[in-house]
Amino acid sequence: MKQLKMITFDLDDTLWDNMPTITKAEFDTRKWIEDQVGKVEWGNFNDFLKIREELIEDDASIEWDISKLRREIFRKKLLHVKPNSYRDEIVENAFKIFITKRHEIKLFDDVEETLKHLSKKYILGILTNGNADIYKFNIGKYFKFSISSLEAMDSKPNRAHFDEALKQVNDISFENLLHIGDHQVNDILGAYELGIDTLWFNNNNQNWEQYFSKPDEFSAWKDLPGIIKNKYE
Repeated sequence: MKQLKMITFDLDDTLWDNMPTITKAEFDTRKWIEDQVGKVEWGNFNDFLKIREELIEDDASIEWDISKLRREIFRKKLLHVKPNSYRDEIVENAFKIFITKRHEIKLFDDVEETLKHLSKKYILGILTNGNADIYKFNIGKYFKFSISSLEAMDSKPNRAHFDEALKQVNDISFENLLHIGDHQVNDILGAYELGIDTLWFNNNNQNWEQYFSKPDEFSAWKDLPGIIKNKYE
């Protein structure tokens, strides 16, 4: 039986449902912008992807710096706003609104109680591709570290997040690590290819679509301590 010492978690869609949060943050921020400068043509998701690719061509760091990406998309959409100094002011204020709203989350049931329980026995950490700050929430006190794509200068499923996690604690190897997340590729595949144990948070009854065997899964946070106890204790 492996000796489990540390558990890392994804954030968005693992600790909370991210879509309602981001949707409201987008809506509120766009409304504020239009209250300042008038109607803006925001486009659809395909437009967003096209702009993202264009921005990455000009600045490769935007691929993993989500906050910079958000600012630069605002700037692109506001090219008609003059002078440039006023546009920059709108962009910065809009981002402040967005990032505040982005932290208005609702944890999945039993998350806090489960983290409190696990933190008494294991080192807990966060590995996220997003820009939410776990230490803005009450549950932040249960985590020894949090590594975002900005800090890793890369995105999961690439290995940088996992390598950085090992640097946070002495005498830890991938053998002693368990990673928990919802995303089959970014979380589960990324960890699997490094030999890291995984648990898949599957609260939407998704079908398993990867080339390797499905890991143990759970759909309710209250079940997590029992699963970990059965596997490692």
